[in-house]
Amino acid sequence: MDDKTVVLNAGLVDYDGKVDYHQIASEVVIHDDTSEDQILERVAGFDIVVTKEMQVAGDIIRKFPDSVKLICEAGTGYNNIDLDAARDRGIVVCNIPAYSTARVAHTAILLILSLASSLQQQIRMLARGDRSNFHHHLMVDHVEVNGKTLGLIGYGNIARETIKVAQALGMNILVATRTSRPDVDGIHFTTNDEVFERSDFISLHCPLNAATRHLVNQQTLAMMKPTAYVINTARGALIDEAALIEALRTGVIAGAGLDVQEVEPLDDASPLFTMDNVIITPHMGWRGLETRQRLVSMIGDNIRAFREGHPINRVD
Repeated sequence: MDDKTVVLNAGLVDYDGKVDYHQIASEVVIHDDTSEDQILERVAGFDIVVTKEMQVAGDIIRKFPDSVKLICEAGTGYNNIDLDAARDRGIVVCNIPAYSTARVAHTAILLILSLASSLQQQIRMLARGDRSNFHHHLMVDHVEVNGKTLGLIGYGNIARETIKVAQALGMNILVATRTSRPDVDGIHFTTNDEVFERSDFISLHCPLNAATRHLVNQQTLAMMKPTAYVINTARGALIDEAALIEALRTGVIAGAGLDVQEVEPLDDASPLFTMDNVIITPHMGWRGLETRQRLVSMIGDNIRAFREGHPINRVD
């Protein structure tokens, strides 16, 4: 089986020239970015198409040339690819699971610790020349995370890694999953409602689909403690951003740590950029150098397995 491969938006991963896509197949053509109207032209004559968080709609996939046999999503989430259309065309779709597990989990913990110490507010005070914290008693909130309750929605690889670090910090753990589980290793499995009601920090670790879109909304935010924080390192649209902004403005919850946004890149006019009780980062959880190098290596593993007739990590 041939493995002539085109990478449509390599610049999202190899933005610093430190990642080598040429290793993934015997023949590779690399584009830093591809607009929607360029997709069909660029996939012509190729066996394998590699994308990263790039929308590939069903009407485009249904026009793919017969040469295309595999779409490899260079990441864990694959909601950007129309799987029904791929099935209709007999195109295999695979993803890259678990390549960024530790790095994303550590980003969630980073946000938790930073919010607990009002780090964003302190940095902004220094930026405007306000050194009150150094000359008087600490002027911002600063609380311990040990003894606090971390609630997680979802129990995949990243959630498990987050729990491991959180437990080392002395946090109590609640987890909401789609199916009931017995408690284990200090983890209490429960419902979404209990996670929203009891948690001091809520961290989202579920895929984005019709059932989870706007999981965090006006109603669920109202269930949270006014001292609680929401953390999102998964997918931006798990949160109704307008409802979150209103809850942050009115004190319904204490704050938020957002590595993903509902629409990326976030509009420059968004109030989330200037709120003292919000830490916002540019979807950086997966972007560690080693993480990106591992990602590209695993793309190569997927392509080799497909070429040898036993595809792995199929999601179609």
